[in-house]
Amino acid sequence: MIAPARVSPVDAGDLHVTVYGRVQGVGFRESMIMAAVELGVTGWVRNRFEGTVEAVLRGTPQACDALVQWSQRGPAAARVERVALRLATAEESGHVLRGFRCRETS
Repeated sequence: MIAPARVSPVDAGDLHVTVYGRVQGVGFRESMIMAAVELGVTGWVRNRFEGTVEAVLRGTPQACDALVQWSQRGPAAARVERVALRLATAEESGHVLRGFRCRETS
């Protein structure tokens, strides 16, 4: 069982999320964008070549926590093994624009 996140992005900075498991080719990014928009979270999401999904979240602590909790499940076809959280770097935060968008795989 994955424990819920308890990080305060507004007080501490943007939140970097890495999702491990069967998370590519299952609609994870598109579903995360829809969830983020619904929650009022801005940021970005992308696939990583090693098979993970990476995201940076900016919003209220409650909204970011809800999106992290969503990412621990993901869409129906996903099989999330674990979610790693840390503060985003300045470079990662620099890609946060308006809304929540999908970036190129890296």
